[in-house]
Amino acid sequence: MASIIKANELQDFGGNSIITSDGAGTITLSSAMNTAVAAGTNNTPAFFAHANGNQTIATSSYTKVEIDTEIVDTNSKFDVANYRFTPAEVGYYIIGGFVRFDSGTTTADCGIIIYKNGSAYYKHVEGKSSVTTKHINQVVYLDADDYVELYCYQNGGGNQDINGAGSLDTVASTFYGYKILT
Repeated sequence: MASIIKANELQDFGGNSIITSDGAGTITLSSAMNTAVAAGTNNTPAFFAHANGNQTIATSSYTKVEIDTEIVDTNSKFDVANYRFTPAEVGYYIIGGFVRFDSGTTTADCGIIIYKNGSAYYKHVEGKSSVTTKHINQVVYLDADDYVELYCYQNGGGNQDINGAGSLDTVASTFYGYKILT
């Protein structure tokens, strides 16, 4: 059995109008309700970028991945010169990336690391494979002026390359992020 509630105005406990109706099916939201609805309608700022070419990673080093080609940057907050994302908006973000080591050895450990404000924040280092793709994905709380970068690591005894893009459909080193609706 269904119930019907008929009203032309919905108020909060303080008597403030939240939603009104004209009786013909058109509703009007209060300015506070409009703000709340608008704030929760998208996952921005958001970015997706990739490396445009291969990059050499020295052995036993943590090296910033040169992510220099934007695909999506909703609020122009990804810096292709410094390979970093600074959201300018406080909140929780999904931050992630991929790297592919093409010249690995079977004794090499390799990994991928999210840096926050110049320090390792979350890392995934393991390996022992001749061709290794590493992925990382983490929830990160960011203040407006915080920044995140993507790093990688390998200890194969010599330099190793991570794969960049031959074309967009063969991209192997990527970095992405978006704000989580809260």
